[in-house]
Amino acid sequence: MTAASAPITMKEALTLTSLGINPQFITFTHVTMESDKFICVRETSPQNSVVIIDMSIPNQPLRRPIAADSALMNPNSRVLALKAHLPGTTQDHLQIFNIEQKAKVKSHQMPEQVVFWKWITPKILGLVTQTSVFHWPIEGDSKPVKMFDRMANLANNQIINYRCDTSEKWLVLIGIAPGAHERPQLVKGNMQLFSVDQQRSQAIEAHAASFASFKVAGNEKTSTLISFASKTTNAGQITSKLHVIELGAQPGKPSFTKKQADLFFPPDFADDFPVSMQISNKYSLIYVVTKLGLLFVYDLETASAVYRNRISPDPIFLTSEASSVGGFFAINRKGQVLLATINEATIIPFISGQLNNLELAVSLARRGNLPGADNLVEQRFQELFSQTKYKEAAELAAESPQGILRTPDTIAKFQSVPLQSGQTPPLLQYFGTLLTRGKLNAFESLELSRLVVNQNKKNLLENWLAEDKLECSEELGDLVKTVDNDLALKIYIKARATPKVVAAFAERREFDKILIYSKQVGYTPDYLFLLQTILRSDPQGAVNFALMMSQKEDGCPVDYNTITDLFLQKNLIREATAFLLDILKPNLVEHAFLQTKVLEINLITYPNVADAILANGMFSHYDRPRIAQLCEKAGLYARALQHYSELPDIKRVIVNTHAIEPQALIEFFGTLSKEWALDCMKDLLLVNLRGNLQIIVQTAKEYSEQLGVNECIKLFEQFRSYEGLYFFLGSFLSSSEDPDIHFKYIEAAAKTGQIKEVERVTRESNFYDPDKTKNFLMETKLPDARPLINVCDRFGFISDLTHYLYSNNMLRYIEGYVQKVNPSNAALVVAQLLDDECSEDFIKGLILSIRSLLPVEQLVDECDKRNRLRLLTQFLEHLVSEGSHDVHVHSALGKIIIESNNNPEHFLTTNPYYDSRVVGKYCENRDPTLAVVAYRRGQCDDELINVTNKNSLFKLQARYVAERMDSDLWEKVLHADNEYRRQLIDQVVSTALPESKSPEQVSAAVKAFMTADLPHELIELLEKIVLQNSAFSGNFNLQNLLILTAIKADASRVIDYVNRLDNFDGPAVGEVAVEAQLYEEGLAIFKKFNLNIQAVDVLLDKLHSIERAVEFAFRVEEDAVWSQVAKAQLREGLVSDAIESFIRADDATQFLDVIHAAQYSNVYHDLVKYLLMVRQKSKESKVDSELIYAYAKIDRLSDIEEFILMPNVANLPNVGDRLYDEALYEAAKIIFAFIFNWAKLAITLVKLMQFQGAVDAARKANSSKTWREVCFACVDAEEFRLAQICGLNIIVQVDDLEEVSDHYQNRGCFNELIALMESGLGLERAHMGIFTELGVLYAKYRPEKLMEHIKLFATRLNIPKLVRTCDQQQHWKELTFLYIQYGEFDNAAATIMNHSPDAWDHMQFKDVCAKVSSVDLYYKAAYFYLQEHPDLINDLLNVLTLRVDHSRVVDIMRKDGCLHLVKPYMVSVQSNNVSAVNEALNEIYVEEEDYERLRESTDMYDNFDQIGLAQKIEKHELLEMRRVAAYIYKKAGRWKQSVALSKRDNIYKDAMETASQSGDRELAQELLVYFIEKGKKECFAACLFICYDLIRPDVVLELCWTNNMIDFAFPFILQYIREYTNKVDELMKDKIEARNEIKTKESEEKDIVAQQNMYAQLLPLALPSPSMAGMGGPGMGSVSLGSTPPTGGMGMPPVPAFGMPPMGSY
Repeated sequence: MTAASAPITMKEALTLTSLGINPQFITFTHVTMESDKFICVRETSPQNSVVIIDMSIPNQPLRRPIAADSALMNPNSRVLALKAHLPGTTQDHLQIFNIEQKAKVKSHQMPEQVVFWKWITPKILGLVTQTSVFHWPIEGDSKPVKMFDRMANLANNQIINYRCDTSEKWLVLIGIAPGAHERPQLVKGNMQLFSVDQQRSQAIEAHAASFASFKVAGNEKTSTLISFASKTTNAGQITSKLHVIELGAQPGKPSFTKKQADLFFPPDFADDFPVSMQISNKYSLIYVVTKLGLLFVYDLETASAVYRNRISPDPIFLTSEASSVGGFFAINRKGQVLLATINEATIIPFISGQLNNLELAVSLARRGNLPGADNLVEQRFQELFSQTKYKEAAELAAESPQGILRTPDTIAKFQSVPLQSGQTPPLLQYFGTLLTRGKLNAFESLELSRLVVNQNKKNLLENWLAEDKLECSEELGDLVKTVDNDLALKIYIKARATPKVVAAFAERREFDKILIYSKQVGYTPDYLFLLQTILRSDPQGAVNFALMMSQKEDGCPVDYNTITDLFLQKNLIREATAFLLDILKPNLVEHAFLQTKVLEINLITYPNVADAILANGMFSHYDRPRIAQLCEKAGLYARALQHYSELPDIKRVIVNTHAIEPQALIEFFGTLSKEWALDCMKDLLLVNLRGNLQIIVQTAKEYSEQLGVNECIKLFEQFRSYEGLYFFLGSFLSSSEDPDIHFKYIEAAAKTGQIKEVERVTRESNFYDPDKTKNFLMETKLPDARPLINVCDRFGFISDLTHYLYSNNMLRYIEGYVQKVNPSNAALVVAQLLDDECSEDFIKGLILSIRSLLPVEQLVDECDKRNRLRLLTQFLEHLVSEGSHDVHVHSALGKIIIESNNNPEHFLTTNPYYDSRVVGKYCENRDPTLAVVAYRRGQCDDELINVTNKNSLFKLQARYVAERMDSDLWEKVLHADNEYRRQLIDQVVSTALPESKSPEQVSAAVKAFMTADLPHELIELLEKIVLQNSAFSGNFNLQNLLILTAIKADASRVIDYVNRLDNFDGPAVGEVAVEAQLYEEGLAIFKKFNLNIQAVDVLLDKLHSIERAVEFAFRVEEDAVWSQVAKAQLREGLVSDAIESFIRADDATQFLDVIHAAQYSNVYHDLVKYLLMVRQKSKESKVDSELIYAYAKIDRLSDIEEFILMPNVANLPNVGDRLYDEALYEAAKIIFAFIFNWAKLAITLVKLMQFQGAVDAARKANSSKTWREVCFACVDAEEFRLAQICGLNIIVQVDDLEEVSDHYQNRGCFNELIALMESGLGLERAHMGIFTELGVLYAKYRPEKLMEHIKLFATRLNIPKLVRTCDQQQHWKELTFLYIQYGEFDNAAATIMNHSPDAWDHMQFKDVCAKVSSVDLYYKAAYFYLQEHPDLINDLLNVLTLRVDHSRVVDIMRKDGCLHLVKPYMVSVQSNNVSAVNEALNEIYVEEEDYERLRESTDMYDNFDQIGLAQKIEKHELLEMRRVAAYIYKKAGRWKQSVALSKRDNIYKDAMETASQSGDRELAQELLVYFIEKGKKECFAACLFICYDLIRPDVVLELCWTNNMIDFAFPFILQYIREYTNKVDELMKDKIEARNEIKTKESEEKDIVAQQNMYAQLLPLALPSPSMAGMGGPGMGSVSLGSTPPTGGMGMPPVPAFGMPPMGSY
C-alpha cells in the first residue's frame, strides 16, 4: 500500500536535532510534550538549560538557562513548571512560572521526592511520589492535595503516565516493571484506576490507557469510557488485548456494552509492548503506539481493528494528542516529531473495501463527516425508505456525511409520502430530526418556514432563529415579511440582503441604522436623498445623521459645504453651527473655508457664540484678518487683538482697556514680541499712567523673562514710577539672585517709605550688595536704624555700625543690638568702644548687662590685646560667684592670679575648670614648674614633654610617663628620634620604676621597651627587677620575658637563665627557642619539663639525628615517640625500619603512606606483616585491597583465595581491575570469578588465551562491549566459530555493527563476515543496519546476490548508504532500483540515461520520468530517446505531456529535423494553443497538402504567425490551400488582401462575407463596382444584402442608375425606406417625452425657490461681508451688528452639546 492510499497519514513535523538539540537529551526523562502546542527539552550540557518549542513556530525555539530535574509546559498557555531535587534531602522544590509575564506564579517544597508529574488539566498538576498521588492547582495559594495512595501492584514500577477524565472524577496511574523471570524482555504493565466519588482503587494489568466521552444511543447524558491495552504472559502464552468499558454507568439508562479486541503483534515484535494510547474525540478512534513504533488503530464504539503499521523504525517514547486534526504527535529516539492524522480521502474506501466493514465505514463517515461513503449512505437510505422506516431514514439523512442527503430531492421524497391518519407526517419527522441534530440549510429552512407560516405559528420561527437553527436567506425573509416585519428584518440582516435591509430601515425611519448597517456590509445608499428627507421632518435628526456620515471611515459621502448649505437654506443656523463644530474638530487645513464660514455666521448674528468658539481654540486655519475685523466691529476687542498681526492695528485696539478683561490683555502681551510689547506698554502708560499702571506691572511680572527685567526697570525709571518699580521687583524678589535687583528694591522701598519692607529685605535677603546697601542706608540716615543693623550684623560690619551709632549718639541702638540682637558680637562692640575712647563706666555697664551671654574668650582676647584685662576682674569674679564653670572664665581669672602672683600653685592644683593647655602656655615663660603642674593636671602630654625637655626636668618627666602608663606616650619618648631618650631611660631605670609598687606601671614600661625594640635596655631593666630580689622576682610573666628577650638579643645568656629560673612557660619558651634555632637550649627546656614528643621532634626535624631519636625512644619507651621515629624513618626511605617502628608503636594510622612507600620500595613481605597488624585495629577497604594485591605480588594465590572467602571489606572490583592492568591475570581471574564480573573475566581469559571460557563468560555478561572485545580477539586468533557466536550478539546493536564489519574486513575475513551477517538476518532483533551492511558486502564481494537481496528487503535497508556503495562499485541496475525505492526519481532517471546499456527499461523509465521533479530531466529524457529509442519517443512524450514546455520540445525536434517523428505528440497537445506547436503542425500540413487539417488547425488555434503562413500558401497550386490563405487574411484583419485573393480565384461568396465582416464601407463599395465591371448582376444583388449595413443607399442608386441595374437594387431600396421610417417615428416619440420632463422639472424648481427664506437669497456666499471703516458700498450698511436674533419661526433654541461648549443664553 502506498503512503498516498493509506488510511493514516504520517509526516515529520520537525526534527529536534535540527533545532540544535543534542541526541543524548532525546529521552523520556528529558523531553516532555503535554499537548500539541509545546515541546519542552531539558539539557544538562554544555550548560543547564530548558528549550521550549512552540509548535506554531517550531523554527524559533526559546532557550533559557534553567537548572532543573524536570520541566513541563502548560497544555494551553506559556506557563512553565519546574522540578528540582534539593541536595542532601528527599525533597523536591516545585515552581511554576509565567513566561510571557516573566513572573513566578507559585512554588512549593514537597516533603518527598516526586517520581512523575504531568499536567492532567490546564489548571492542575498531577504529582506522583513513591507512595501517593497529589493534585496541585496553579490558581490561588493552595498546596498540593493528596488524592490517593499507590497500590502494591505499582511498587518498584517506573511511572510512565497519569491521566484524568474530563469531569476529573476518574483517575488512572500507569507504570511498567521488568518482565517475568521466564521472559524478562517482555515488560510488564500495571495500572491503578481510582474513583474520586467512591474513594476506591482497582489494580489492572495494562501498559497504556486513556479516557473518552461517548454518547450512547437513548441516553441523553454523556458516558465516560476508559480504554486500556495490555500484553501479558501466562504459562508461556502471550495475550495482547484492547479493552473499552464504561465507568460509572447511570442506573436505568442505556449503557455502553463492554468491548474487547486482540492486538496482533508480528513475530518480529514479540517482545514489543504498548507505551501510549490516544483517543481522537473528533473521529472516536483509538490510537495505540508501541515502543518499537507499531501503530494500532481501533474504532472506539465497536473496538474494531481499522489499521496497523509500523510508523517509526526507532523506538517511540512519547506521544501527545493533536486534537485539532484528530490525530496525535509521536517522538522517537532519533528526535523525529511525527504527526499521525486521518487520511480523509482514503479511510472510508479503505474500511469499506479492504476491511469490507460497511457498517463501520458508514458510522465513521457520519461521525467524522468524511467523504467516500456516498453510495453506501444513499443505498442505505433507499433501503430504509422502501421499508417505510421514515424515522431511521430521517436520522440517516440528517447525519449523512458532508450533507449528501440533505437536498431538495430528499425533501420532495418525504413530501411525496402519503399521510397516514394518526401518524406524524414523515416530512415533519425529517425536519424534527434535523432540528435536534443542528442547523438547517437554506432550502430546508425555507420549506419548514413555509409550513409554519401556513399554520400561523410565528413563535416557532422566533425560537428557531434565536437558537440559530435556520439558515437565513432573502427568500426566507420575503416569506416571513408577510406575517412579521421585525422578524423579516432580522432575517434580511442575517442573510445579508442589503437592499432589503435598507428598505426596511427606511420604512421604519431608522436612518441612523442604515448608516451603521451600510458600513458593516459595505453598501452605499443615496446619502444626499436620505439627508434631505430627514431634514424636512427632523432637523435635529438631520444633524445627527450628517455627523454620522462625516464619521465614516472612507470619508463623508456628501460634501460638507453642501450639507451646510442645506441647513442654511432652511435658516437652521443652530443646526449648521452644531454640525460644523463637530466635523471641524480635527482642525485640518482643507477646512479653512468652513472654519471661516462658521465664524462669520455667528459673529454677524450671535457674537457671544463666536466668542465661545474662539475661546475653545479649536480652529487655526480660518481667514484671520477677516475674523479680526469682524471681532473689532462686534466689540470683541480681546479676540481682535488675538487675530491682528500688524502693530498699528494692535495699538489702535489695545487702548480700549475699559472693554478688555485685564487678564486677557495680560495674556495677549505674552503673544507679542519683546519690542512690540514694550511699545504697547509705553503707549498705555502715556495714555493713562495711573489707570494702566497696575496692568503694566502685572504684565511685567508675567513676562519678565521675555521682556527682560532690565528693560522693565528702565521703563519704570523712565516714567520715574518708584511705586511701579516697587511692585514689579517685589513679585519675583524671592526667586532672583541679582544683587542689583535686590538693591533697587531696597532703594524703591526706602523711597516710597516702606521702612518695614526695607527692614525685612535686609534681614532675609542674601543677594544684595552689603557694602553698597550699608553706604546707601548710612547716607539716607533713616530714623530707624534696624535696616542698617541687619546689614552690618549679617555681613560683619560691626565696627562700622558701632562707630556710626556712637558718632550719631544712638547709644540706645548699641545697647539694643548687644542685648537683643547679637550678644555674641559684644566683644567687637566693646573693642570698638575702647578704640573710640568711650567711658569705662558705660563699657562695664554694657558688659554686666549681658553677663553670661558674652563670649568670654573673645572678650578676654580683645582686652588682652589692648592691655585692659584688669577691666574684666569684677566681671569674672561675678561670674565665678554665680557658679559659672565656663573654662574661659576660669582660665582668664587664672591668668590674672598668675600675673599678680597670688598663690598661683594653689589655684592650679585646686581649680578644676581652667584650660590647662592655655594656662600652662601662659606659665611657661614665667615659671616652668607651674607649667608642669598645669600640664600634669590636664594630661597635656606633648606640652609637658616639651617643657621638661626644654628645662631638663627629666626626673619629673620619667615619673609622669611611668604614672601615665600610656603606650602612645611611651612610644613617643622612647622613639629613636628623641635626643633626650637616654636621659629619660636612666631616670626610668634608676628612679621611676624602682620607686613604683604598681605592677601595671612595670608592665606598661616593659611593654613600651619591647615595642621600642630596646632589648639590651630591657634586659638591664628586667635583671634589676627579677634577679635582684625585688617584689617582682618570682613573677611568671617577667621570667618568660627575660628568657625570651635573651633569646632574641643575647643567646649566650639563655642556658644560664633556663638553669636559674623555674617559674616560666616551658612549652611556649621551648618553641620560641627552637624557632630561634637554639635547638640544644630548646631540647634542654623540653627535657626539663618532660615534653618527650617535642624533644624527639627537635632531634628528628631540627638536629636530623635519627640515631639519637631511636636512642631517646628506647629510653622513654612511649608509643607516640616511636610513632614519630617511624614517620621520620619512612620519610628517609628506611621502609623496613619504619614498618618495625610502626609495629612497636602499634600505630595503624599511617597505613596509606606505608603502603605507598612499600610499593615504591617493593618490600611486599614486610608490607604483609604491617597490613595484618593494621587489620587487627581497623576495617579499611584500602587495607584489605592492598593486602590482596601484596599477596598477588609475592605470588601467594592460595592466600588470596583463602582471604576473599573470609569476611573482608576489600574493594574487589578495583583490585581486580588493578591486577588486570598490571598483567597479573591469574590473580585477576580469581577475583573476577569470585565477584561474578563476567565482562572482566571474559577479557582476562582472552589474555590467558582461554577463548571458550571467554565466550562463556561473555554470554553471562551479555554486554555489547564484552562481546565485541571477545569477538575481535577470536577473529585475531582465527577462532571464527566462536567469533560468530560473539558477533551475532554484537550486530544487533546498531552502533557496534560498523566496527565489527571494519574489523573483519581489515583482516580480509570477507566470507566469514558475510556468513555472520546472513546468520544475523534471522535474529529476532535484526535491524536495518544488518540488512544494509549485508547489502554493502554483497556489492563489494558478492555482486550476483545484490539484486535479490535489495528486492527482498527493500523496506529494511538504509538506502542512502547502499546507494553510495552501489555507485562506487558501478552496479547501475541495482542503483536505479534503490533510487526508485527511495523516491529519488531524478537520480534514478539520470542513472538510467547515463548507463543505459545496463540500467534502461522502457516501462520503468516511463514511470520514473512521470515522477521526477527537475524540469531539465524531461528534456534530457526526450533527447535521450531521440538518440537511442526514437521509435518510443511519442510514448514517452505522452507521459510527460503535463510537465514539459511544448515549445521547448518542438525546438529540440526542429533542430534535429525530427518534427515528423513527434507529430502524434504535437496533435495531442495542440489543444493548449502553443505557438511553436501550431506552427510546426501547420508546416507539416502544408508539406502534406492536408488542407482540411490545416483549415481546422488555423480555425481552432490562432496562436501562430498568421500573416507569414498566409503569404506562404497564397500562391500554392492547390485552390483549397489558397482559400485557407484568404481565410487566414480575414482572421488577421487583412480584409483587402483576403477579398483580392478570393476575387482572383472567383470565390465570390468568400469575398462578400469578408467585406461584410470587415465593417469597411469603402471595401464593400469597391466590391460592388467590381461585380458591375465584371457583369455579375446576381452577385451585385447578393452583395447588397450581405453588406447591407455598410452600403449607402445614394451610392447604390447612383451605380444602378448609371449601369441600368435598378431592378437588382429595388429590394434593397424598399428595405432601407422601411427602416428609416421606423427610426423617425422613434425620434419624435423621444422628443415629446423629453419636453414633458423639462416642464415638470421647471415646475418643481419654482416651488422650491418659493419656499426658500430670505437667508437663502444670500447663497452661494451664505453671508454678507461686514462693512469696513472708510469703505462703502451698496448694501453694506444694512447689516446691524447690534441687532438681536430674529424672532418667531426663525428663532434660535438652545444649542445642543454636539461639539460646542456650554454657553450662556444668547
